[in-house]
Amino acid sequence: MDVKSSQATGNAAMHYAAWQLSRKGWNVMPTARNAKGSDLFCANDDESIIFGVQSKGLSKRAPVGLGANLDNLRSDWWIITINAKEENPTCFILSLEEVKEICFHSDPAKSKTGSKSHWLQPKAYDQPQFRDAWHRLG
Repeated sequence: MDVKSSQATGNAAMHYAAWQLSRKGWNVMPTARNAKGSDLFCANDDESIIFGVQSKGLSKRAPVGLGANLDNLRSDWWIITINAKEENPTCFILSLEEVKEICFHSDPAKSKTGSKSHWLQPKAYDQPQFRDAWHRLG
């Protein structure tokens, strides 16, 4: 997949998530693209609830890379969108704790680069309790 296609998929997923969150009553503000941290910030009307969302967009059901250090993950909620540029994308809504709990990691001793990496396998995030579970966000 080329970079432009990957960026378009990520943008489609982020805007789809923002649209869904707005429809559910959240005030949603996208952050600067490619910045570290949350892709979206959401607040209720009186700003008594504010949370960050990490959006991951995929063209198909595939693993989601999380990087080498789980301590660098900051967003309260994660929305993984598959088929992001299709007519009917599917979103999986997970808390940060759930992402950390269900992720897989490589053994640095067995890695070609000698470093640890973390990722979410599709079978881990593609679960009924996460699928289009917008109600989890309040």
